[in-house]
Amino acid sequence: MTDRNPIGLASGVLPGFDAEVTVEAAARAGFDAVGLWIEPDRWTAERIRNVRAAIAANGLFAVDAEVLRMRAGPLPDDHRRMVEISAEIGARNLLVIGSDPDLAGVGDAYAELCELGESHGIRIALEFMLFSSVRTLDDARAMVTAAASPAAALLIDPLHLDRAGYGAADVTALPREWLPYAQFCDATLEGPPRDDNAALLAEALDGREMPGEGVLALQAIVDALPPGIPLSVELRSLALRERFPDPFERAHALHQATVTWMDGKVAA
Repeated sequence: MTDRNPIGLASGVLPGFDAEVTVEAAARAGFDAVGLWIEPDRWTAERIRNVRAAIAANGLFAVDAEVLRMRAGPLPDDHRRMVEISAEIGARNLLVIGSDPDLAGVGDAYAELCELGESHGIRIALEFMLFSSVRTLDDARAMVTAAASPAAALLIDPLHLDRAGYGAADVTALPREWLPYAQFCDATLEGPPRDDNAALLAEALDGREMPGEGVLALQAIVDALPPGIPLSVELRSLALRERFPDPFERAHALHQATVTWMDGKVAA
């Protein structure tokens, strides 16, 4: 047994499956944690209790809930409810992205979400992506700084980090307290053009690679992160879905590949 970061099964690995299946798949495959997709209108009080109980019964923890798409203006009721549900199921983080060209307005919404997150004991993890309105690490860093909240967090995804032109050194320069967890995946050498949002989105949803099967500087990125933080394995891949249509087989294959890569790196 080697020393490694706790790893979680991201909800995006099993699109189309309910949270209950994702929890069971994470447990069967041997993950330490699970990420859950939240649609507020589908989460009754009974479902919240059942999912939280299943997470605990299987010895997992909920690394995050997703995804909240921030817009300018007052927080909608469903956004407030997403924070509440995330906290009620025991999620440590709520993943948020920018979905409005009014970046200043998105920043105001983020600050308000952080206030709400602080009151519910949950971090608000901002993810930057070239095809979102919070496009770059610099955009995200400015937004987290402006929020000035202990609930504010920044989510590093190796794919988006690379495609936006950043590397491990940029992660090292971030405040440690901003990074409660990170995502994890690999990717091919060359991505789409940085101004081709449709192609960048397609790659993020369908074109990721198993750890070690791509060319991203994964070990350098892991080393740049705070030691021992959870890594949510965000392996959205059409090839993986087609090869393993069964959710439990897919989760098992992903866990095995991830642990093999991590243990090999630690041992080396």
